[in-house]
Amino acid sequence: MAASTEKSSAVVSTSEREIVVTRVFDAPRELVWEAFTDPAQVVLWWGPKGFSTTIHEMDLRPGGVWRHTMHGPDGTDYPNKSVFIEVVKPERIVYSHGGGKAGGPGVSFEATWTFEAQGDKTALTLRQVFPSAEVRERIVKEFGAVEGAKQTMGRLAEHLEQNEFVISRTFDAPRDLVWKAFTDPECMKQWWGPKGAKVIASKMDLRPGGIYHYGMQTPDGHEMWGKFVYREIVPPERLVLVSSFSDKEGKLTRHPMSPTWPLEMFSVFTFTEHQGKTTVTIRWSPLNASEQERKTFAEGHASMQQGWSGTFEQLAAYLATA
Repeated sequence: MAASTEKSSAVVSTSEREIVVTRVFDAPRELVWEAFTDPAQVVLWWGPKGFSTTIHEMDLRPGGVWRHTMHGPDGTDYPNKSVFIEVVKPERIVYSHGGGKAGGPGVSFEATWTFEAQGDKTALTLRQVFPSAEVRERIVKEFGAVEGAKQTMGRLAEHLEQNEFVISRTFDAPRDLVWKAFTDPECMKQWWGPKGAKVIASKMDLRPGGIYHYGMQTPDGHEMWGKFVYREIVPPERLVLVSSFSDKEGKLTRHPMSPTWPLEMFSVFTFTEHQGKTTVTIRWSPLNASEQERKTFAEGHASMQQGWSGTFEQLAAYLATA
């Protein structure tokens, strides 16, 4: 039996002993993996609508234990214990699971989550294998396992969307020229940074694992330093990198004006061309961030919009004369 719904929603298939649910998320695989493996994030989306979760321990390694209690909207508790069998970052997680309603007969199955990169999107698939067809049927009827899995993935999608900042601008320039503006350190010196800032250092090692280290001087004479660590480079279509503030030597530092700003930002820059013009889209999300850091990021969207708009103005002016 198979069923599907609209684009980006879950696709479900079942056999006699298993349930398989797949959903494509509009987020890079690394961010989906982090949302699934960071306990501080898991509690924000795990479970069907109306449920909350308390995580008692989550030891993400083969043989490690994940104990959590799900709290139903009617106040019923559902204690759960899982033991990780396989953890292959960022591709696959396998665990054996036992749990169910407090005082009830319990549930047992083996779960496999696979994370498949599809460009800037991620296909997440859950495969649950039960001891028998009878057990699977009972779980579907008693706990609404299929609908629960779909709702859980829906909550994950909402969580990922809330943790992302996106901005786009179309420039009156061919894509190759715009790409060069982002990938040539001498070009970056001409426009990079907040409006009014002057780039005083620009050193780039453009390769996966390579670093772009830059320094800027604000109109009042203050110096700021930052860096990119490149993850993926697909000329002239996409740059994937981790951005952060740094010191003059390239060591990681906090935001000079916001001590609770995330230390690292996962960034995806895409470049699309149409009729001689190029649209640049930048997607920013906190990486390895605490709850407070994600909160600061979420509250800072207006300032990010303003900052990137000023940077884009400088880029447009540069491209007009390049």
